[in-house]
Amino acid sequence: MNENYLVTKSNYLIMNCNYDLSLEEQKLILTLASMVQPTDEEFKPYDFKISTFMELLGVENQAKYTEIPKITKELMKKVFEIQEGNTLLQVAWLSSARYEKGSGMVTVKFSPDLKPYMLQLKEKFTQYQLANILTMKSKYSPRIYEILKCNEFKKQGYIVIAVDELKKMLGITEKSYDLYSNFKIKIINQAQKELKEKTDIRFDFEEIKTGRKVTSIKFSIRSNKAKGVNNPKEKVPLDEVVTDRDETIVKDNKQGLQEGIEKIVNMMKEYHVTPSEAMKIYNSAEGDMYHITEVYEHFKNKGADNFIGLMIVQVKPGAFNPPKKNIKTSSFNNFEPREYDYDTLEKRLLGWDDERTIQE
Repeated sequence: MNENYLVTKSNYLIMNCNYDLSLEEQKLILTLASMVQPTDEEFKPYDFKISTFMELLGVENQAKYTEIPKITKELMKKVFEIQEGNTLLQVAWLSSARYEKGSGMVTVKFSPDLKPYMLQLKEKFTQYQLANILTMKSKYSPRIYEILKCNEFKKQGYIVIAVDELKKMLGITEKSYDLYSNFKIKIINQAQKELKEKTDIRFDFEEIKTGRKVTSIKFSIRSNKAKGVNNPKEKVPLDEVVTDRDETIVKDNKQGLQEGIEKIVNMMKEYHVTPSEAMKIYNSAEGDMYHITEVYEHFKNKGADNFIGLMIVQVKPGAFNPPKKNIKTSSFNNFEPREYDYDTLEKRLLGWDDERTIQE
């Protein structure tokens, strides 16, 4: 388990489900989600050390270790809803949690009904490093981060969400937040501060009013250069990128991987690609930088919702079909070519054939 692990979710799951989880519950779910390989066909039992999880959360009090079983038990009680067309799915995050006394380990399984939203994702999904949410203090900040991260690369650079819809997405039920000023100060302003200080994105917002009442919020999403963008002139530390979890093609060519990651980070700096994301692209393409460049040049101005995810999928060998170039025809090349027996023709031209003339 590592804070550089990637959390991967479908955009539909992020934008179309409503749930109310404590901060600790959210961090546990997202930590587990970071252990899932989106290319897996089925959820696996995910094992982790309780001590490692508590370390990631910055908890030093050993007595707090007993909180994990309580968290997983509560999680299995909490059902949330996903609306998809005429179907309403009611599902819990976890299907089971197994503890072995004295081992300090827990084995957790995600509900199999979440497979379409976390596994085999080929388009319209969002990835981010687990580190972005681990140090947050407000229970609503991780959810706001996900919603905005999902919409980071919209062409217009912003998203408008109705206040009532945002409250529903955040699972807010407290009556105190019926008053917009409380909602703004304690949730929006707090999230704005935390995202700027702790994550790879930040946001500004404008209030949209109907009459005198604020009914919608316009979020302008920006890359947080202080946290999320590597200086292109700096070397990317390979040890910070490669982990035991990653299925890499490093083999003995660490220098080639290092150079490849740096080239991808620099080439795609407009999309603020992190070293970890660059490595995913490099590995997916099996180190073929020419192919990565070809795919990038094709898709860079297409306005993809999740550009990095698109690149990871499209650079795989055989996945990208380059468009055929249009060849202009003219009176010179707009004809059916004559068919020749080239072997016979060559012999005659070189004088290797007794028949010196080519019959018309």
